[in-house]
Amino acid sequence: MKIISTNICNEPKTFVWNGKEEQTGIFKYPTKEKLFLTKSDVQRDSIIDRVHHGGENKACYLFSEDQYPFWKKKYPNHDWNWGMFGENLTVEGLDESKIRVGNIYKLGNALVQVSQPREPCYKLGIRFGTQEILKQFIDQNHPGTYVKILEEGEVGIGDELQLIQLSENTLTVQEFYELMFLKEKPKELLQRFMENPAVPQYKKDRMQKYL
Repeated sequence: MKIISTNICNEPKTFVWNGKEEQTGIFKYPTKEKLFLTKSDVQRDSIIDRVHHGGENKACYLFSEDQYPFWKKKYPNHDWNWGMFGENLTVEGLDESKIRVGNIYKLGNALVQVSQPREPCYKLGIRFGTQEILKQFIDQNHPGTYVKILEEGEVGIGDELQLIQLSENTLTVQEFYELMFLKEKPKELLQRFMENPAVPQYKKDRMQKYL
């Protein structure tokens, strides 16, 4: 897995939602500069809603380059560039069905741990000009992943994710994502989810009622 683009939002975009003026940092665009990953965010990136973005478990968002052809075909009239999904890092070869939650990678001179998939919100619809993309994004089942920053550092184009430690718990990012939306939660999958030490506690708390 290799970084092909580093993306940030230099200035938040203002929009009107339900009659109320809001701002978003989802309009990210490529930069040739390296990104510095901190424990809570990506330096110089705009984060507006820190309740749902940034922080320990969502410090940096990775999305797969491999998914772009599908979405370009679906939305051919958009002005396409890397960062379209609000990702800080566009990654070649990222496959959520193979990446385990809790895996630790060396990335540039930072050390990161896979924490959770991205769940789409209405701001993705703002970027794409339609809220229909939310269901489409869920159905496509390739959400990308957030990472926790274990050791702060810089990452740039061409850097690779080097696996340092494979999680003993086999829960994948894709399985985590599927579990969020399944009406019936498979017992075995739910058990692996609850037992995975890298799954954020607030996510486990929400699943407690299904046990």
